[in-house]
Amino acid sequence: MPEQQNIEYKQNWHDDYLKWICGFANASGGIIYIGKDDNGNVVGIDDYKKLMDEIPNKVRDLMGMLVDVNLHNEKGAHYLEIIIQPYAVPISFRGRYYYRSGSTKQELTGTTLTDYLLRKSGKTWDEVIEPSATLDDIDNDSLKSYIAAATHAGRVTDTEGISKTDLLAKLRLVNDNGSIKRAAIVLFGKDPSKFYNNCVVKIGRFVKDSSDLRFQEIVEGNIVYLLKEVSEQLNRKFFTHAISFEGIQRIEKGEYPVAALREMLLNALVHRNYLGASVVQVRMFDNHFNVWNEGELPAGISLDSLKRQHPSLPRNSLIADVCFKGGYIDAWGSGTLKIISTCKEAGLPDPEIIEQDGGMLVTIFKNKYNAEQLQKMGLNERQLKAIQLVIEKGKISNKEYQALNNVSRETSTRDLKGLIDKKLLIASNRKGAGSFYTLISIAS
Repeated sequence: MPEQQNIEYKQNWHDDYLKWICGFANASGGIIYIGKDDNGNVVGIDDYKKLMDEIPNKVRDLMGMLVDVNLHNEKGAHYLEIIIQPYAVPISFRGRYYYRSGSTKQELTGTTLTDYLLRKSGKTWDEVIEPSATLDDIDNDSLKSYIAAATHAGRVTDTEGISKTDLLAKLRLVNDNGSIKRAAIVLFGKDPSKFYNNCVVKIGRFVKDSSDLRFQEIVEGNIVYLLKEVSEQLNRKFFTHAISFEGIQRIEKGEYPVAALREMLLNALVHRNYLGASVVQVRMFDNHFNVWNEGELPAGISLDSLKRQHPSLPRNSLIADVCFKGGYIDAWGSGTLKIISTCKEAGLPDPEIIEQDGGMLVTIFKNKYNAEQLQKMGLNERQLKAIQLVIEKGKISNKEYQALNNVSRETSTRDLKGLIDKKLLIASNRKGAGSFYTLISIAS
């Protein structure tokens, strides 16, 4: 049996493997076999009696935890089984923290370590009190906007005439002493950058790639403000045709799905890592649009999980809860599914969701007729040239296809049929010499 998430094989013991024990204890536990090769075959060890005493003692003395060390024998060859239970408290080895992720051991440092220690204490970053913040740091207009959205969604009741203090308490954004939590600043702060310098969204207009920047805008503020202002900036300076971010269920023909755009921005603002220094980045290209935010997927959630129903494990649980109650989020764990489904309804290619540069990058495509998407569909060079011609001229005939690619009528007919089968072109109703082909999205 090969190595797995919770199993590690080692042919001999080295004290460096104490780091692996630490990593298992900080994750979901696991088993380390000493005296087995990488495929799980027993190769045996000679000093098993000595190790039976040394390993548990070193684990206890250096990490303050206990492990079970069991001796096994297979055809005269001895091997050890070290069983590590998951620990509810953080475990360190010589002042360093390790974590088992997949089949690798990772040292936790910087913001990743801070986030891990907070979670082990039963808190997330946004639940921590911001000691220098007061009620004067909370923006009244943002609260009014939120109350209106929450009332419309029907998820927060009895808000008419409610005071600022009572509303924050109702949303669990202050503690029993009235002290302000970080989530309140991020959601409703007058000037969040006074406390955290990453409450910013950078929007850039590019042409072919990220090295070809034409112009950009930078928007700073709390989440409620950013949702509104970023949408307005996109309409004013980036989109060819303005769209309504209020009507988030609409699928606008010829434009990106509004619900997908809104969900991409929401996901980036709600689930980003506020411990980091990077800001949310929105990039618009000729043929695609993407949003990047710092913060990789939480343990237990994979990229494949995002394409199906999956549990919600929000990095910022309090921010996520307040946004849900405000109607900004429809259901926990459904954001990526909405992006995928709305792109499908609009007849667009599947969005691309990847982990990149320590964060999440979500890309949606304006149409399926850009070169990158067409190549993924397996078009040959002749078909790619033909699609480009149809984009420019609006249509193509069989005779024009033959001339464009210097091919026979038989080859031209076969290639065009392939484009119809891939639902890229549609044949005109006219038959014979006057027949032609157009893009499906244009024809419809």
